[in-house]
Amino acid sequence: QLQLVESGEGLVQPGGSLRLSCAASGSRLDTYTIGWYRQAPGREREWVACASKSADITSHADSVRGRFTIGKDDTSGSFYLKMNNVNTDDSGTYYCAAVYQVLGIYIGCNGMKYWGNGTVVTVSL
Repeated sequence: QLQLVESGEGLVQPGGSLRLSCAASGSRLDTYTIGWYRQAPGREREWVACASKSADITSHADSVRGRFTIGKDDTSGSFYLKMNNVNTDDSGTYYCAAVYQVLGIYIGCNGMKYWGNGTVVTVSL
């Protein structure tokens, strides 16, 4: 059972930056497609970004494209979400999710099987 752990929560001012990390407890994420999702209070969870197992293929939601970047730390085998120029709409609980990349084929963030418990991001003055 893959256990995902998010880190990097915090309070950031509008226009600021924050970096979230997603790691697997006791293992690396070298064979998984990784997605970042977020949920604001009173709203449905929404997809933010997706990366293939080596992060050579990435995609981002329109709402964050150009500001957020999903990537991989090859040293640790963890993934990150770098958030720049944040605004108040970016506040919420951020979750990372994973699905095994069968035969190494990337099909995007579909059928995510493993989820972390989330980390809270608050954008406020």
